Amino acid sequence: MRSLDKMGCDYRIIIEAQEFADYAETCSRARLLILDPRYQRDYDSLDNLGLTKSKGPGPARNFAWDHACAAGAPYHWVMDDNIAYFFRLIDNQHIPVADGAIFAAMESYIDRFSNMAMAGPNYFMFAPRKRKIPPYILNTRIYSCNLIRNDVPFRWQGRYNEDTDLSLRMLKAGWCTVQFNAFLQNKQATQTMTGGNTKEFYAQEGTSLKSAMLKALHPDVVRTIRRFGREHHYVDYRRAFAHLKPRLRSGLTLAPGVDEYGMELVHLGSGATLESVV
Repeated sequence: MRSLDKMGCDYRIIIEAQEFADYAETCSRARLLILDPRYQRDYDSLDNLGLTKSKGPGPARNFAWDHACAAGAPYHWVMDDNIAYFFRLIDNQHIPVADGAIFAAMESYIDRFSNMAMAGPNYFMFAPRKRKIPPYILNTRIYSCNLIRNDVPFRWQGRYNEDTDLSLRMLKAGWCTVQFNAFLQNKQATQTMTGGNTKEFYAQEGTSLKSAMLKALHPDVVRTIRRFGREHHYVDYRRAFAHLKPRLRSGLTLAPGVDEYGMELVHLGSGATLESVV
């Protein structure tokens, strides 16, 4: 919320009813959307634990999807609550962004194609500024900050790894995804932020159950490995989905040149901090 506030972006916050008073102390009440409990009750967690433990963010994400559809929007963004900053990777630098132009750029790109289902920025730590990397990667998983086409025949499912599961189901059905390296999110690493899934899942279980569920759902493309000091899932997206190609919309005409969406590099001096930049 703080990141989007600094960038002047409008947004809504999905909360549970018992959280309303706490959020209303610091947020505009017009921003608050109370999660319909039916989404938690009816959510397919893909296990037999029911409501004995949190079903994770999936119910709220499905609520956001339906809310966007009801508003008549062709796409919607859904973001985790632990993203500290957004950046543009340019001229071998991670540049903090001052407004939502990067979101407009990603929206414009995905809308060029008739078979693009989901997009989003890569994690800051996975796009090092001194390594030669492409501006985007096609047909891979989209995590934590998802731009989703509303009319695709999917919804979130699973208590764990719902981002990867949704990405894989889209790709297996022939839809494309795009992950941007040109635009990045500085999301706190897994298990480093208190509350939320850290309290409900990781502090007690680690990541083994997450990996096991994903492997059971997609044994054809998922295997488990040891990574970052813990058990992790691994998917070779390039090999599995190299055959998928984005299709430009019929009749689309692209303007010549480079559209910067109003963005320009501004040097604020050696004393500037991220807080003052954004």
